[in-house]
Amino acid sequence: MSEQAESVQDVARRWRTALESADLSGLGDLLDPEVKWGSPGDPSPPCRTREEVIAWYTRGRDSGTRAEISEVAVLGNRILVGLEVVRSPSPGGLRGRRARWQVLTVHDGLVVDIVGFDRRSEALAHTNVAAD
Repeated sequence: MSEQAESVQDVARRWRTALESADLSGLGDLLDPEVKWGSPGDPSPPCRTREEVIAWYTRGRDSGTRAEISEVAVLGNRILVGLEVVRSPSPGGLRGRRARWQVLTVHDGLVVDIVGFDRRSEALAHTNVAAD
């Protein structure tokens, strides 16, 4: 296994651990300072820095939302992450369980891009797009 492949495998393992334990500091350690997170093709993603991504996860955690990992697959320099997003019942809040997928792009051992999908097939197709 190449050094780059080992690095992406390590990021995938650490990402899973951080999400499962809601370790936002550990998650932050895996993010590039200028990480982008949004929908596919979004020219102006809602999160454009490590701090914004961590703030998004913090708001979710504080509202009782958590993510259960259903799969993690390394595909080149990308990581496919399957999630069951679980929202706890709260007064006036949303609740329930929804499947979501993320594709993380890794460069130099850090996540530089996160793209969210509603369907696994769309996320998987995105992993075949050439990395920037």
